[in-house]
Amino acid sequence: MIQNDINTDNIKSQMRKGILEYGILSILDKQDAYAPSMMKILKDAQMMVVEGTLYPLLTRLKNQGMLSYRWEESQQGPPRKYYSITPVGRQVLAELDITWKELSNCIQVIKDNH
Repeated sequence: MIQNDINTDNIKSQMRKGILEYGILSILDKQDAYAPSMMKILKDAQMMVVEGTLYPLLTRLKNQGMLSYRWEESQQGPPRKYYSITPVGRQVLAELDITWKELSNCIQVIKDNH
């Protein structure tokens, strides 16, 4: 931990927020999921996220045409809203894959050369 007044937790939080959409699209590229299962996957991957962040983001991605959803009956309570990635979402994910690789390469070049 850095021992000065720089708040690295805030920097890390901003970085995580910046890639949350990418993470959600990546999860749904593998399988349909409902919000609590997505939160578990994100938390297991050390991407801390709260419901107050996830649900508005899912709504925004749906409104942008990247996600769709369906209701499924649950044996453990009320019906669950399962999200799916759409063809538009897959196209965006493919572009984000390229951008992620480009950004990773840029940082590696900077670290290697300077």
